Amino acid sequence: MKKTTLKDIAKALNVSVSTVSKALHDIPEISEETRILIQNYAKEKNYRPNYNALSLKNKRTKSIGVIIPNMLNYFYMQVLQGIEKEAAKNGYRIITCISNESYQKEAEILDMLSTGSIDGFLLSISKETEENGAFSHFEDSVKFGFPIVMFDRVSDHIECDKIINDDLNGSVNAVTDLVKQGCKRIAFVSPFKNLSKGRIRFEGYKKGLALNNIPFDENLVINSSEPDYKQYAAMISPLFNQKIDGIISTNESTAVAAMKLANENGYKIPEDLAVISFSNGLLARHSNPKLTCVSQHGEIMGATAVKKLIEKLEQKADSNSFTTELVETDIVVRDSTR
Repeated sequence: MKKTTLKDIAKALNVSVSTVSKALHDIPEISEETRILIQNYAKEKNYRPNYNALSLKNKRTKSIGVIIPNMLNYFYMQVLQGIEKEAAKNGYRIITCISNESYQKEAEILDMLSTGSIDGFLLSISKETEENGAFSHFEDSVKFGFPIVMFDRVSDHIECDKIINDDLNGSVNAVTDLVKQGCKRIAFVSPFKNLSKGRIRFEGYKKGLALNNIPFDENLVINSSEPDYKQYAAMISPLFNQKIDGIISTNESTAVAAMKLANENGYKIPEDLAVISFSNGLLARHSNPKLTCVSQHGEIMGATAVKKLIEKLEQKADSNSFTTELVETDIVVRDSTR
């Protein structure tokens, strides 16, 4: 006879796995009627928890759930490499899932893994979740006893440990580097307007200008929510209606699109226009010219996130105390700057 699972109960009663779990744990966030309905159905079907894969409250699985927003981003591959190495060193395995920037998929992954497959989560928030400000699925996981460490894309709305790049000073240093090369009309290009890291990088850009006594000019800013990469050229083209001598881009794809447009508009790189991009992936190394980058050290970020989570899982750190750790950036100089 097939054993009844949380998913079976959820499907039969047309509710989420999370709702079933709350009812069975007597968490008072659902109606009394729903709680009794679920508990009675579970009893009728002889539901029993999977004692071979219980959460950290009872027994460790020595498994960590990792959720990344997309699999095409080289930075996240670097983070995963750091996570896997550090996890293996400490006797943990990882279960990696991809949200594809979808809130719905992200919530489903948390539901699926919270049935006892893992001890805790490492995750970077999907674009849709961050833009919609919908974070209750993270709160539920924490309430069920699954600690979360967020990396790269994080939310101040969730009480958990966070590992982020020092993007503010990364932008400040990029501006200062361009100023030292003689740039005075430095543009800012970003498709991450609605993401926390995009906002921080923009603040760093403005701070860098102020520190170098260069007035802020909103005409030199292209700051949008992420369009399809095929639209980057159209997004950036208005910049070339005026004179510019430097560009700071928040990702490699927009930087490469900007360099292509610069060539079409008669600019020589780096003689007439210097370009610095965040991230330090394959595109930067193989573009023409090769891109100078603000390197984010993905492997270090991944390893740091794992260490922080394991400290919580093995009770080496206060479970009610949370920190935000910064991973320093540095500038990797290539051919797109002087």
